[in-house]
Amino acid sequence: MKIVVTGATGFVGTKLVECLQASDDHIVILARDPKKANSLFPKVSFPNVEVVGYNPFELGDWAMVISGSDAVVNLAGEPLAGVRWTDKRKQEIRNSRVLTTNVLVDAIAQADVKPQVLISGSAIGYYGTSLNKTFDEYSDAGDDFLANICKYWEDTAESVKGLGVRLVKLRIGIVLGMGGVIAKMLPIFQVGGGGKLGSGKQWFSWIHLDDLVALIIYAIKNPGVTGAINATAPNPITNADFTVALAKAIQRPAFVNVPAAALILLFGEAATVLLDGQRVVPHKAQINKFAFQYPDINSALTQIFS
Repeated sequence: MKIVVTGATGFVGTKLVECLQASDDHIVILARDPKKANSLFPKVSFPNVEVVGYNPFELGDWAMVISGSDAVVNLAGEPLAGVRWTDKRKQEIRNSRVLTTNVLVDAIAQADVKPQVLISGSAIGYYGTSLNKTFDEYSDAGDDFLANICKYWEDTAESVKGLGVRLVKLRIGIVLGMGGVIAKMLPIFQVGGGGKLGSGKQWFSWIHLDDLVALIIYAIKNPGVTGAINATAPNPITNADFTVALAKAIQRPAFVNVPAAALILLFGEAATVLLDGQRVVPHKAQINKFAFQYPDINSALTQIFS
């Protein structure tokens, strides 16, 4: 298969390309920084990978690689956590998801031979936050900043269906692997400075990196997978329970709780990523018979730290 990938140099994208390479698929990476992409995927180790430079906000010659592809996987987007959400930052977050998806859809529209499927990234922020609700793919959208971004993001991708292209909207939870959020938390936990955030009651809907990549590939290759699909493990936990599990996995204490007020002071509105959550279950993945390799947090963390 010929598979076009955006966001391939990120935490998830890198793993996806590695797995597709192992399956002898031909991967075309659309990269804002071709030099970085080529260094991550050298030809000697990744002979099936082709790197094409592109501007995600503007159609160009790069769009020609879409024609004749079997699938397009769109994982592009600015990180949400770690910085304050100024008005400028909010616009960057929105543009990196909505505008880039719009340009990608335009590229698909002008392709002579259109891909069979677009796997379009989204996030579980779509549902808003709640301490007591459980969300599946048929739940309504929320109405906060992240929920609205996800709605615009998904709505932008919808028009590919009118082009005869199958659309999968991948609502991704917190991705766990050796990197990403674990890499940011690990140094703190290793020195005994870990602890729950705020009340610790907020839901932590997560997925192991390997399962996320496997789900993307499953969605590419199974025509019955359409529409929204939650990329989360079947057993979400609270932040407090995750703290205990992570501390146990690395055999360190975790008792330095971080007050909500401190996080709000530091990050402002962006603290919602840490202090608020949603209990999300992968109903459609399960009815489509997708088998999670790491369905519970202990098996996931054991693998990560093995």
